[in-house]
Amino acid sequence: MIDDYARGDTGMATDEVWALETHLETCPVCRERLAVAATTRAPAVTALVDAVWSDLEPRLAATATAPRRRRRPAWLSGWLAPAAVPWLATAVSVTVLALLLDLADIRLGGVSLVLLLAPVLPVLGVAASWSRGLDPAYELTTAAPRAGLHLVLRRTAAVLAVVVPALLVCGWVTGVMVAQGLLPCLAFTSATLALGGVIGMTRAALALVGAWAAAVVAPAVAVSHAPLALRPDGLPVWGLVLVLGAAVVAARRGAYTVLGARR
Repeated sequence: MIDDYARGDTGMATDEVWALETHLETCPVCRERLAVAATTRAPAVTALVDAVWSDLEPRLAATATAPRRRRRPAWLSGWLAPAAVPWLATAVSVTVLALLLDLADIRLGGVSLVLLLAPVLPVLGVAASWSRGLDPAYELTTAAPRAGLHLVLRRTAAVLAVVVPALLVCGWVTGVMVAQGLLPCLAFTSATLALGGVIGMTRAALALVGAWAAAVVAPAVAVSHAPLALRPDGLPVWGLVLVLGAAVVAARRGAYTVLGARR
């Protein structure tokens, strides 16, 4: 069988080929027999392997002597997609920039920039951490046993753990009440997760950011004062949105195992 396999004999039955290849994976003696058989019975294959090896050997030697790059801790890969790191850095940078502009008394329509940006900044990070286009291993990730709601919540928690403290510090410096920035932030995040299970995380994030800009930011600039959504009176509404979003996520937890959620 090894001789026929080395020759590439098409007369071998498929189950015989599978059985032989499975055996070769665990038997070094038969792998040596295959090497000898390939040399004598398939010289063209041997010549091809030698040519490929002669081309790869100097590259492998150079790779072995090159300084190793520092790898990310293994536990971090379970919480954060590689492409989300620059997104998180961007979100924090935008938060700091809004703080500096606010301290310089440069406001948008008389409203604190920190307050205007707080609800939507985590949304972009969540979209990046669960985006099909930004995760090079999305197919493997989606096929993993814990790739559904468990993973999307872990990645969302990683985003919030970076962005929320920055927002809280900026809110404290600018005098924005904690609940005014934190509750809309969490409400938008839960709404993104809920809507993302239907139309995809990226589309959900873009849709909600667009809705926020049209319904809140534009009126704030037009009338030069904080709209109802940014006042303490609107906090119960944000709490309701947070609860409804979490309920939808729990009810549709199976939706996060399909590739469509990564659009």
